[in-house]
Amino acid sequence: MKKLLPGVLVLALLAVACLPGGASTPDPAGFFTGVWHGWLAPISLIASIFNKDINIYALSNTGWPYDFGFYMAVISGFGGLSLFRKKQGKGSHRT
Repeated sequence: MKKLLPGVLVLALLAVACLPGGASTPDPAGFFTGVWHGWLAPISLIASIFNKDINIYALSNTGWPYDFGFYMAVISGFGGLSLFRKKQGKGSHRT
């Protein structure tokens, strides 16, 4: 367990470094950046409480491609996309 901790800390720091910030970015965020920001939305929400320069959503974005990626990641991260989930019928219990 102690060998795993440094790797987890490094990954956490890298993820926090990629949180959406101010609107002064040279290139607007696109689809894949929207997906990344959607996955990091819970971390962004907590970090934005302590740092006013961190946003949940990139203010400088490409429009609907960023929005689509962001919301797709948020939906899939919090319960999965229902389009790809199998529905179990009533009475189909595994024993």
